[in-house]
Amino acid sequence: MIGDLFDSPWKILIVAVVLIVLFGSKKLPHAARSLGQSMRILKREVQGLHEDETAAVEAGAPAAQAGASAEAPRSQQPG
Repeated sequence: MIGDLFDSPWKILIVAVVLIVLFGSKKLPHAARSLGQSMRILKREVQGLHEDETAAVEAGAPAAQAGASAEAPRSQQPG
């Protein structure tokens, strides 16, 4: 559905005009800058998660097994 939205230049132009009317030309650069900063932060965090996961696997203890083995089994007491 979203792929159909941007298949012609006219549709892109209409979306751009609607955005300018809704948000105003003064707020759009600030909004675009904020969006770009958010995307960079998200990208860094995802890369950090991948690096942490790789380091855990290289250390010999995959993250899923390390978390499962850390929990001690609990005995159930009669109610």
